[in-house]
Amino acid sequence: MVALLGTKRQVPTPRRQLVPRERLIGRLPAGPVRLPRLILVSAPAGFGKTTLLSQWLTRWQADGGAEPHRVAWLSLDAEDSDPWRFLAHLLATIRAAAPDVGAGAAALLENGTVAALRVVLVSLINDLDRLDGPIVLALDDYHLIESREVPEATAFLLDHLPTHVSLAVLTRADPALPVTRLRARGELLELRAADLRFTPSEVGAFLNDVMGLGLDPVHVAALENRTEGWAAGLQLAALSLRNRDDADRFVAEFTGSHRFVLDYLVEEVLNGLDDRDRSFLLDTSVLDELTGPLCDALTGRHDGQDSLAALERGNLFLVPLDDQRCWYRYHHLFAGALRARLTAEHPDRVPHLHRAAALWYAGQGRPEAAIGHAVAGRDQQLAAGLVERALPEARRQRQDRTIRQWLRGLPDDVVRRRPILNVTVAWSRLGDGDVDDADARLQEAADALESLPAAVRAADDQLRQLPMTIALYRAAVAQARADNTGTADQARRVLDLAGPGDHLARGAAFGFLGLTRWAEGDLEAAVDTFTEAVRSLRAAGNLADELGGTVVLADMWRARGRPDEAARLHEGALRSARERPDVALPVTGDLHVGLAESLCERGDLDAAAAHLRTARDLGEAASLPENRHRWYVTAAQLRRARGDLGTAADLLAQAEELHLPGFFPDTRPIPAIRARVDLARGRPDLARSWARRFPDPTTDLSYLTEYNRLTLVRLLLAEQRVDEALTLLDRSLGAAEGRGRDGSTVEILVLRALAHHAHGDLDRAMTALVRALGMAVPVGYARLFLDEAAPMADLLHEAERRDLATGPVRTLRHASTTGPAPGAPGEHGLSPRERDVLRLLATDLTGPQIARHLFVSINTLRTHTRRIFTKLDVTTRAAAVRRATDLGLL
Repeated sequence: MVALLGTKRQVPTPRRQLVPRERLIGRLPAGPVRLPRLILVSAPAGFGKTTLLSQWLTRWQADGGAEPHRVAWLSLDAEDSDPWRFLAHLLATIRAAAPDVGAGAAALLENGTVAALRVVLVSLINDLDRLDGPIVLALDDYHLIESREVPEATAFLLDHLPTHVSLAVLTRADPALPVTRLRARGELLELRAADLRFTPSEVGAFLNDVMGLGLDPVHVAALENRTEGWAAGLQLAALSLRNRDDADRFVAEFTGSHRFVLDYLVEEVLNGLDDRDRSFLLDTSVLDELTGPLCDALTGRHDGQDSLAALERGNLFLVPLDDQRCWYRYHHLFAGALRARLTAEHPDRVPHLHRAAALWYAGQGRPEAAIGHAVAGRDQQLAAGLVERALPEARRQRQDRTIRQWLRGLPDDVVRRRPILNVTVAWSRLGDGDVDDADARLQEAADALESLPAAVRAADDQLRQLPMTIALYRAAVAQARADNTGTADQARRVLDLAGPGDHLARGAAFGFLGLTRWAEGDLEAAVDTFTEAVRSLRAAGNLADELGGTVVLADMWRARGRPDEAARLHEGALRSARERPDVALPVTGDLHVGLAESLCERGDLDAAAAHLRTARDLGEAASLPENRHRWYVTAAQLRRARGDLGTAADLLAQAEELHLPGFFPDTRPIPAIRARVDLARGRPDLARSWARRFPDPTTDLSYLTEYNRLTLVRLLLAEQRVDEALTLLDRSLGAAEGRGRDGSTVEILVLRALAHHAHGDLDRAMTALVRALGMAVPVGYARLFLDEAAPMADLLHEAERRDLATGPVRTLRHASTTGPAPGAPGEHGLSPRERDVLRLLATDLTGPQIARHLFVSINTLRTHTRRIFTKLDVTTRAAAVRRATDLGLL
């Protein structure tokens, strides 16, 4: 929920009287001269960075002539350290300067949806590449950025900017940007404190011509020497000298460090004002932005706009933020000094001023600013009430981080007394994995809700919905504790409380019921119930949750023995995601990973690798936290198929670290997957170590122990304990067939075939194998057989010799051709990424469309294309397609 303040995007309007700084403006580009990639203006506070750049940009735009020279200016503040807020403001200011740029990127952030930084930036860069004429993107006060993500995003932007786009950064300290590299390439223009210091002639022009002081050259030289050309110090000195007739004494006493000089001069300035102006400055110093009505709300007067205009005319460190002179801000140092003075003189007034600001912002529909002032003023009840009012919209826009930030600003005892807030904290604790605290808070909230008068509960929509929300979160708590009965009971309570139109709650309830059926091994009921959950989420219009539910539903189909149906669901969901990338992004990576798993099982390893690369490039923002381990599990599956068992084991170790238990039934424990890889590596000792760490799965035939049990069977076979393996398989087969679990049945039949083969009983081995092949291969199984390596190869050869299951065996023979490892050069030296580009070059997609499809910048796409042309010895796209077709690459 990012409120886009228009005044942050206005180029500061130069004052009517300024010291001409031709020596500096002459170093900046003029007219049609090519812009440097980065213009860095780095100097301490008060050196005139903003004034200089605004002077130059005004002249540069006027010099554009027929070719438009565009400027996009963004004044940053500390809150822009949030990368999503930063991107929202950056896109807004660019679109104000060039309306045709950034529509796609803005769509990714529409309604506050959390999108991957790189995805947004790539879309923006592609649009900038098509822009006519040069544009300067100016970021003022960059030093206020404190996060790591924003400098990373800025560096990515710098690395891929088109040649007609320049980034100007104004900062008090060198930013975390590739300055050294740009300097070495000649792509940097930098101005620093030594450049910005006023020369003696500029000091004289400022003090006498602009400020009208009429000082002697001796006094001018003395002040220039004492301030070392520091513009802010000169301005403060000039303000203090206005009403004094003892220039000699003042100049003689004007010494000390900048900080102490500032304190002294602010005192001089404030003492020189009448009580009305001084009171106005102190009262409004708590504000980060100033406008007449807001100032009136704090001062209780009705002259806010006139007072701001008068302060601006008096050069009292007021910076206009728009051309209409409606919004202003104080110079940061001046504001800090005012606040210190306010706290020292009227500490009891500070909370009242913040409260007034909070109420004004709340009335303007700006909850973030309102809550910020309520917290700053330590008005806990007001802040809590404002958070409660803002929660429904923040939840709708999935602003999880913003909600957590609000909650952290409130004392815990205040939160616990408000059931709405306590339930929200319980939700955040669930996401953190703190199930016990979540459960305790839900009980506290239920008790607090029950103690409220019925009339109060009935008058508040959130309170009326709260019992249903509590039941949903209790279902989640039970699910995290593997309490199927408790999960089902709470889910049914939600359905009892929900009305016909409560589609979101009904979808969540059906989802929990489906998960309990899955954990019980009743996969037919699980699929049916979870399908109803996805339908309800669709009816609620909640695409992101619908697609997230599809990921789980596809897992159920795969467990049911239908990887083809799982792939179909993922492909359909990805089509929907491409239609609404802004909404779908939080789960798009999960969809790619799920499809990669089905493709890998089918034997289409190149396609699986491509989807894994796409998911990786989308980043963490395209995956739900509970799913982030899955990329590593599927990548390990692919590496095993490629024969790289060591890397597969390493990837599974990383997956284990990322796994968040409790969200879904753990039907394929990662330690057991690692044990299977260890067996394939010829390390039964490691697999035996795994088996000793867990309860004996032979005594429990439940579905949740099945994967461990079948892993133990593989270990028994490796240790030539075939009779024990067959006994366990016989017991497992009966349990699986009785519940319609075709996926489990197929795997058990494969292991029976291997066990009988180990006994030398080929007839029984063929019976089990032929049944498994007939059930599995037509619906997309391949790696289940091929990963069994040499023993399975012998069985398949025997099936061919006996002319059994010839179609499925032929399919497996074809799937056994695995191709190059991910990232390795393929045919004719093309990397997998270059082959992806080549396939898209053969379509009707334009270059920018291909870039968006691959989530890369236009410049990166051009690099791939040049390499393809070189390797295929062609010079055009059409020739590349023809050559690739002739070579069988397409």
